[in-house]
Amino acid sequence: MSNLLAHETSPYLLQHADNPVHWYPWGEEALQRARDEAKPIFLSIGYSACHWCHVMAHESFEDERVAAILNEHFVNIKVDREERPDLDQIYMTAVQALTGSGGWPMSVFLTPEGAPFYGGTYFPPTPRYGMPSFTQVVEAIADAWQNRRDELVTSGQQLVTAIRRQGQADAATSGQRGELRPGTLDPAFQALQQSFDAVHGGWGQAPKFPQPMALEFLLRYHHRTGNTKALEMMTQTLEAMARGGMYDQLGGGFHRYSVDDHWLVPHFEKMLYDNSQLARVYLHAWQVTGNEFFRTITEEILDYVVREMTYVGADANDGNTASVAFYSTQDAVSEGEEGKFFVWTPAEIRGILGNQASPLPSGGDGRGGADAFIAAYGVTPAGNFEGKNILEFIGDMEQRPALAEARRKLYEVREERVHPGRDDKVLTSWNGLMLAAFAEAA
Repeated sequence: MSNLLAHETSPYLLQHADNPVHWYPWGEEALQRARDEAKPIFLSIGYSACHWCHVMAHESFEDERVAAILNEHFVNIKVDREERPDLDQIYMTAVQALTGSGGWPMSVFLTPEGAPFYGGTYFPPTPRYGMPSFTQVVEAIADAWQNRRDELVTSGQQLVTAIRRQGQADAATSGQRGELRPGTLDPAFQALQQSFDAVHGGWGQAPKFPQPMALEFLLRYHHRTGNTKALEMMTQTLEAMARGGMYDQLGGGFHRYSVDDHWLVPHFEKMLYDNSQLARVYLHAWQVTGNEFFRTITEEILDYVVREMTYVGADANDGNTASVAFYSTQDAVSEGEEGKFFVWTPAEIRGILGNQASPLPSGGDGRGGADAFIAAYGVTPAGNFEGKNILEFIGDMEQRPALAEARRKLYEVREERVHPGRDDKVLTSWNGLMLAAFAEAA
């Protein structure tokens, strides 16, 4: 069985092509059917590497009973937010106005004319987390559409009007904020300093994101003013991130973000635009500080992109010319488990590296290569992630180059595992960011 997504090119949409939900891609056919049949629209927006998008798909969109309700009462539309950022921005603004927050998967209910009147993000299959079940939501909206349609239409019109007014107000004031002056930078730095996590680096509590633009600002602020605190904040954060589990210690490249406040446990998807910006920040940090660790991380990120995120093919107009492009994302999940590709047990590591004396560093205590690696990368029998170990580098910085051969052996074994899925869309803007990183690094 397939629905109308089967002929799409987006990997995210194709993931839903066999759902029992009768999905449409966004387009006139779906919108016209909603108008002709006077049915509300259920709009679901996500992307291929989104963990909770996959969870909601398995729990609800693959459920025959849920699909029957959606198919009877709604025109159902799936959108890849990376393919249609315009639609994502419009309806995310609406969801944030309705709920005070946003995220993906985004679940929005629209009038046949496209006006949003109810929305949210992830809804569970049964009531929990203080949320109603998805079935309760769709049944309640279907009932309201049959019996209180005027209220929903009016609500949608009011929300559209409010969003439009806010957009007009923002546009009107954007030209009145004045010229950006050097003095503007000082309060920006002070705000970052006040919210800085002095223990772990970065800003805010869990979940913690890398924020490459804030790091880039601190580096440039230091370069402009000589402020050493700005440089310290940046270098502390860069080192903490690259030591943590959010960084792929074997294959290079950063995962999306850390679910804790100390960069250990990531959401395991990898995004092209994150790595493009982080490669440049580490590059610039090396240029300013001379810290070879930052240069190494830059090279490892770019090596990862060349190896796993690059398409090379013959140019359509000239068979002798290589056509190169960068893919968008890698999923967090393989074999149905998030992070399974990346985690280890002590026994696995010992089986690969051995316990006997070896050329690998032993810290001067005579222990073999496996022991040295296990100590340096924080591996324990109990593990730090569901009984297994996400590798984090807790050793002395001088150890890391000497452990390169051990990392290579583990990486080669890891390559035999089932890989996470890859979204092979080519997005022009993200490719531009990565091209800039390669150009500067060269």
